[in-house]
Amino acid sequence: MARITAATVRADFNDLPAVLHYTRAAHGLGLWASERRLIERFFPDREAPLLEAGCGAGRVTLGLWQLGYRRLTAFDFAAELLDQARSLAAERGAESIRFLEADATRLGPMLAAAGVEPAAGALFPFNGLMQIPGREHRRRALTGLHAACRPGATLLFTTHDRDVSPQERALWRLEALRWSEGRQDPRLLEFGDRYFEDDTGRTFMHLPDRPEILADLAATGWEPVFDALRREVARESRAVREFSDECRFWVARRG
Repeated sequence: MARITAATVRADFNDLPAVLHYTRAAHGLGLWASERRLIERFFPDREAPLLEAGCGAGRVTLGLWQLGYRRLTAFDFAAELLDQARSLAAERGAESIRFLEADATRLGPMLAAAGVEPAAGALFPFNGLMQIPGREHRRRALTGLHAACRPGATLLFTTHDRDVSPQERALWRLEALRWSEGRQDPRLLEFGDRYFEDDTGRTFMHLPDRPEILADLAATGWEPVFDALRREVARESRAVREFSDECRFWVARRG
């Protein structure tokens, strides 16, 4: 059985159930209360250029626009989702948002070719970083965002957290036993990976623990300044809780 690659993830995001799922969220869900609170706290200058990685169908991108951010560049490597984002932007009078098709692990050449100015801040919302298979590649994405940002720039992203509850910790103890015995899903690359299918399509996700993220930030030139579980940031609507399980917000600053 073949291991999961970036091509696997791209195909899953371009598949119809995933496109419909993320497009509905972009049109109807908008920013979470926690996202809005942290965006307004850590990105106070609405005139500053912002870069959004893994923009998907534009849920966060258009949320930023509605908050008054106007110098927005957003990219994703799933062409079908980008088409939906561009369509939503046109529908809402936000044609000036710049949408690019790009892979977060190969960011430098794309941004240089497109003439994108260094960003004052970057976002990688809804666990997008954790949907990159392989820790080496996730670090490459963090390094690319570091290079794309100005000194002192802020990075906001989320992860799931495998230590979030006693139930999760128990599940991961069982998973650790499977890995030690060689009984893990052969498609997975690393401990912490999951690959599952539901009515929204197929999803790859890496679930880190907190020390893993701190090490990755340190290795890629980012200084952590804030992290908290979503429930500690804001109380979310039922629609948001149904759309996404609990996650951890991270804010880091470029050295």
